[in-house]
Amino acid sequence: MRVFVRLLSTLLALAVAAAGGFIALEVGWHWWRPADAPLLLPWPSWQAQLSELQWTSTGLRLVAGITAATGLVLVLAALIARRRSIRLHDPAPSVSVTTSPRSLARLVGHRVRSQDNVDGATVTASAKKVRVRAVSRLEDEQQLRPRLAETVGELLGEIPLTKRPKVSVVVDSPKDRR
Repeated sequence: MRVFVRLLSTLLALAVAAAGGFIALEVGWHWWRPADAPLLLPWPSWQAQLSELQWTSTGLRLVAGITAATGLVLVLAALIARRRSIRLHDPAPSVSVTTSPRSLARLVGHRVRSQDNVDGATVTASAKKVRVRAVSRLEDEQQLRPRLAETVGELLGEIPLTKRPKVSVVVDSPKDRR
């Protein structure tokens, strides 16, 4: 979604820049040769048509409604595309520190994979929850899950997070399937 917003904002900026360039050309041409016809765009005929238009006309209300709806869609797209960051305690009053969910998941995954009898792990993290799915061939879930939950809890205690996320640990072990 962020790519869409960036592309759309770039296209809108180019359109506004092009419109500004056309207006500057037209104004310059009109100043230089006021009696001649417009340079690129038929401004006098547009002005005559717009002078006949009233504020209460259906066409004007329709254009205003479409413009308002388009603006609302753009604002909602920009709000949805915001960065999902995890806030950390600020080291100074004028400094704010954040980390990405991916970085937190990597850190937790490193710590979990370094534990004994853990063959692999996948970790997903957000500001609210850290989910760990570990794989072990030597220990079952009842033995390994409390130890991994404690390890992840200790790690999250070392990181200066403003809000401590909930921890969910699941262990996949062949011993549990018997």
